[in-house]
Parts: sequence; C-alpha cells; structure tokens
Amino acid sequence: MGANAKEFTDANFEAEVLKSSKPVVVDLWADWCAPCRAIAPIVEKLAGELKDTITIGKLDTNSNPNVPSRFGVTAIPTLLLFNGGKEVGRVVGGGRTGDDLKREFSKAFGVAV
Repeated sequence: MGANAKEFTDANFEAEVLKSSKPVVVDLWADWCAPCRAIAPIVEKLAGELKDTITIGKLDTNSNPNVPSRFGVTAIPTLLLFNGGKEVGRVVGGGRTGDDLKREFSKAFGVAV
C-alpha cells in the first residue's frame, strides 16, 4: 500500500466508503494480477493529487472477498466509484492513463478533477 491510497477492507467498507462525505474510488486488486500492479502507481499518484476532493483507496480481493461479491465484480483491476453511498461508476481493466481515470472520475462524480 502506498502513502496516499487508503486501505479498504470488508470490515471498514461501510464506514470508509458507503458513509463517506466525499466521493470514493475503490481499486479492487490482487498481488497476482499484472494489470493491477501496472495501474497501481497511477492510482497512488491520483490518490495524492485528488485527496482534497476524492478519497481513493485499494481493496485486496484475496483478503476481502465480500465486497467484490456484493458488487458483482468478476474481473480485476476494477475501480468502483461511489458518491453518497451509491455506486455511480465503474472502470474495468488496466491500460489507462491518469488522464483517462480523471475523465472517468469527472463524469461519474459530476465535478472537474
């Protein structure tokens, strides 16, 4: 886990994500997933850049199977985007730049990032 991205778990998901007053991005990943490792530095950088407006964190699907199951996640990396406790967007797969992700966040959250 990097210095900027929060660590989400099955145990803290409700309090940290669903009850957050800010929009939240949850990066679902696993250590064996090469695309997850490739996108990780981008997610970490955005977590630092956007910390005042968006909470960005990571959830290890190996250790926390309940959240992926609850939201029907069948592929990783998957970024789940939440606002007001509701899923408002989803980005599936790697191969994205920071600018690509910022556009997705802006579209889902209705704010410029």
